[in-house]
Amino acid sequence: MPRDTLNTDRIVQAAIELLDDEGLDGLNMRSLAKRLGSAATAVYWHIKTKDELVRLAGDAIWYEIEQPDLDATDWRTAATLQATGMHTMLTRHPWLGQAFGSHLMHGPGKARHDDLSLAIYEMAGFTAADADRAAATVLTFVLGSALGPAAEVSLKRRLSKNGADAEQLMTDAMTRATETAQDYPRLRARLGTPAASQYAAAPDNTFTFGLHSILDGFEARLTTDRTGRSD
Repeated sequence: MPRDTLNTDRIVQAAIELLDDEGLDGLNMRSLAKRLGSAATAVYWHIKTKDELVRLAGDAIWYEIEQPDLDATDWRTAATLQATGMHTMLTRHPWLGQAFGSHLMHGPGKARHDDLSLAIYEMAGFTAADADRAAATVLTFVLGSALGPAAEVSLKRRLSKNGADAEQLMTDAMTRATETAQDYPRLRARLGTPAASQYAAAPDNTFTFGLHSILDGFEARLTTDRTGRSD
């Protein structure tokens, strides 16, 4: 494919698909060019480095998050929609969480998300400084909540290298972890639950429980600030 038939948007979309399939380790210009039916040199004409490609792909997927209309909803509903959308996006693209630890990630997609997040917490009644803290708290929680599924995808991919049976290796590890848990009463009591039988799994509704607890705390803090007293 001649380089003039490519454009940055097509390359970035192909990179997202490759990252979803192969992870950060599987992204290289040769594999990307093959997916595009092009030559690697044609890709380099538009995007110079792998780091820049990861940054552009990582920023593009922030646009997948539905942004609530603050004129048509209350702050808590907006916060829930935004956080849930982010969690869904991170689960769909597990490589993004890894990219935060290995690449300089920035761009208009992330900035759009962050700006609305600050608007949500200012709408709730927080001062500018506390809105920053509230937005950072939710962001950190959502990133952490998506870590388990992302870790499982990455681990399976690594364990599968050289023809190994990743599922069997993980099953063997869970068997050993179960044997260890028998010595601890609270862990032993939970061995029959889904979270105890799957690698990196959490109890059902853990994300919803955690998010609602955080927002409950925000509401309590705002009430205290308005009344000037605490219980």
